[in-house]
Amino acid sequence: MSRTTISEPGDARMPNDEQNGNDGDDVQDTGGGTEETGDAAGRREGLRQVLPWIALVIAAGAGVLLSVGAFLGAYVRPTSDDWCALWKARDMGVLGITSDFYRTQNGRVTNAFLTGLLYSDDMRGPKLLPAFLVLTLGTGLFLLARTALRSLHRAAHADAGPTTSAPARPAAPPTVPLVAATALVTALLFFAGTRSYQVLLWAPATISHTLPSVIGIWTVLGAVRAARSGVRWARAAAVGVTLLIGVALGMLSEPFTLVAGLFSATVGVLCLPRFGWTRGRYASTWCAAACLGLLTGLVLLYTSPGARWRRAQHPSEPLSAATVGETFHDWWRLWQTIGGQWAYLGALAVGALLGLALAARQESGGARRDAPALLPRVLFRVAVLLPLPLIGLASLGVVFGLRSGYGDTGWTYGRTWTSFLLPLLIVLCAYGVWGGLLLGRRLSAPLRPAGRSAALVVLGTVAVGSTAALVQPVHALTTSTVVRAVAWDRQNARIQGEVAAGAREVAYRPLLIGGLTEPLFAPSYERDWAAQCTATYYGVNRIHRP
Repeated sequence: MSRTTISEPGDARMPNDEQNGNDGDDVQDTGGGTEETGDAAGRREGLRQVLPWIALVIAAGAGVLLSVGAFLGAYVRPTSDDWCALWKARDMGVLGITSDFYRTQNGRVTNAFLTGLLYSDDMRGPKLLPAFLVLTLGTGLFLLARTALRSLHRAAHADAGPTTSAPARPAAPPTVPLVAATALVTALLFFAGTRSYQVLLWAPATISHTLPSVIGIWTVLGAVRAARSGVRWARAAAVGVTLLIGVALGMLSEPFTLVAGLFSATVGVLCLPRFGWTRGRYASTWCAAACLGLLTGLVLLYTSPGARWRRAQHPSEPLSAATVGETFHDWWRLWQTIGGQWAYLGALAVGALLGLALAARQESGGARRDAPALLPRVLFRVAVLLPLPLIGLASLGVVFGLRSGYGDTGWTYGRTWTSFLLPLLIVLCAYGVWGGLLLGRRLSAPLRPAGRSAALVVLGTVAVGSTAALVQPVHALTTSTVVRAVAWDRQNARIQGEVAAGAREVAYRPLLIGGLTEPLFAPSYERDWAAQCTATYYGVNRIHRP
């Protein structure tokens, strides 16, 4: 048997499968010879009409939650690292704060550059950033999912062999279920974790841990677009741009660099032409460029004066059996925390609903029940079995890095989980799509409308319930953010008035939010960097409690 290959996006041609099989409602079960009755056909058509409405409820619910999160950006006020970023961006400028980070802070050049840009107009940038993240992440996931489904559709029908002489463009995936899936995955990432404020609203964390994932998704989309173009210079440009983006990301976020590097290296090896799963070397070359860029950026960060200074302030423990055991213990507790949030099952359920919608569309188009598999069998097994171990390994590396830098509480820094939590949610949704597609094909027999009804009820309940479970954390996030903004504005107006009157010391009442550090909580003022940055921002010598 000859080995099956998957072409680069845009290389394959899909047969016009709408001309295969029956095209009407009177479908005959060839296995049992039973002809479908009008009542069964009506029930099947009713189920096809119910599924988009379930997806619409999910999409609307998740969309409202995301809209609230984006709108909350207007109520973001300075806290913790914001104070230092504000005065440095104001007094040093973009290049000055970049140099300061490289020489004296942590070596994260890209992080510093973006921080300088974002805070160059006081808090306007941090207030707009949440809306930007919601829009770019949600749109990127939608386009990525649509691209992946279309590519799999091409590959499956190319593998099945041509059945007509007229090639047809692959049908677009069902829009409403696809929107529901991407919206719910985005909402789960922002609101289902332990640090929602830090993941979405606190700019220093979103720059370091949320924005890299957004950049990564759009970089992949650019690579796919270049591959589809079929133009050599476009592919070469995509590889070159990816190399530069990798360098920038390597100096932006160590956790993301670890996760992205591990996935890029694995995909690059699997895409080598010797395995026969791709044609050409574009995919493996692109992955190699990504890995090289990430590694280069990470080396530049690690060898910077700022990184050396930071390591000197927090010396890491020598590697020992006890340290390794404690790292595994922290890793296990991290996954216990994630596993305790049942709302993440919504990603699996909404993916299954999308799979059922795909199966229904195939069925309505006359596709056979024995339709071709999505991928060659060996590659399919790799795609199913490999992602979760990779995510587990990447998260273990992140936990080890957090323990080395922050001690035994480092694993609790939920904002750093985004780098592997987003891949987890995407993989869960993909598993759901696969399971829903298989389930839809098995339940496509004329005498099985009850099975499909039960599947819709169960999956719809889980997905809608997952969306509803996010209402409480979003409500709590809204309340705490708005209440703090009102109190902060009142206090800021008083301090600004005292400073205008010539005061050199002002009273500041800490306003805690999101588990972040506020001024005047350190053991001594000399070690209270947040208080010193706040005093510098206001232009006074010192702040103190009321």
